[in-house]
Amino acid sequence: MPFPHAPRARTGPRRRSLLAVAPTALLAAGCSAGSRDAGPAAGSPSPPASERARARAARDSRELAERYDAVIAAHAGLAQRLGPLRENAVRHAKAFESLGTAAGSASPVPAGAGPSASAPVPSASSPVPVPAKEKDALSGLAAAEREIADRRLEALLDAPAELARLLASVAAAGAAHVFVLTEG
Repeated sequence: MPFPHAPRARTGPRRRSLLAVAPTALLAAGCSAGSRDAGPAAGSPSPPASERARARAARDSRELAERYDAVIAAHAGLAQRLGPLRENAVRHAKAFESLGTAAGSASPVPAGAGPSASAPVPSASSPVPVPAKEKDALSGLAAAEREIADRRLEALLDAPAELARLLASVAAAGAAHVFVLTEG
């Protein structure tokens, strides 16, 4: 009688933890959706805390796209796998930036957030160091995605309805990216 194979050791999030993150994010976004608060009344200034949260989320997405660019440049073999995730980070940055302009924010859209989602994002900071091993580079990206998703889940609790929905959606996408980076 043959013995069953031992399950392989897994690292990173399990499917159950990913499934637990998405409903939590949607629940938190849904709690704020009932108020139908689209933000401040016309003519009144937007709350600084929500504007800071939106700007931080856009900046985090741009920096994440820069990390993807650095890893793709250092490990060309990962380009096909990481390209779609990088494009999502650029789209997320654009969504947060357009939410600010739609709400009457005077914040300009940065040069890297133009019409093409595949255009490189300019770096305002120093280049991101990339590990020599592909596996370590993927682990670094997964850790960054996880950290940013957690930060967005915390920020959505105090965000106005529209921003909370976007934060929840992008945080859930970040959790999926972590899964793809660690298991895919």
